[in-house]
Amino acid sequence: MEPIAPDRMKRIAWRCRRGMLENDLVLSRFLARRGSALTEDEIGMLDALLDLPDNELWDIIAGRQEPANAAVAPLVAQLRNP
Repeated sequence: MEPIAPDRMKRIAWRCRRGMLENDLVLSRFLARRGSALTEDEIGMLDALLDLPDNELWDIIAGRQEPANAAVAPLVAQLRNP
């Protein structure tokens, strides 16, 4: 597995900075813990989640809602269980 390019990781990290503090904390901790080991598939899942509005993203992370796109479920599980 080839590491994700540094400029791409910077873009992902920037997108993880959210207007809602709860999302910001979960996502920044996730990147700190797993960022260097993310696969291309996981980056794609994360990108899909980051396209969501903050409130919807938080509802998914908090477990109040399941993602409409079932393909992101593995990454959601990682976000829910640090």
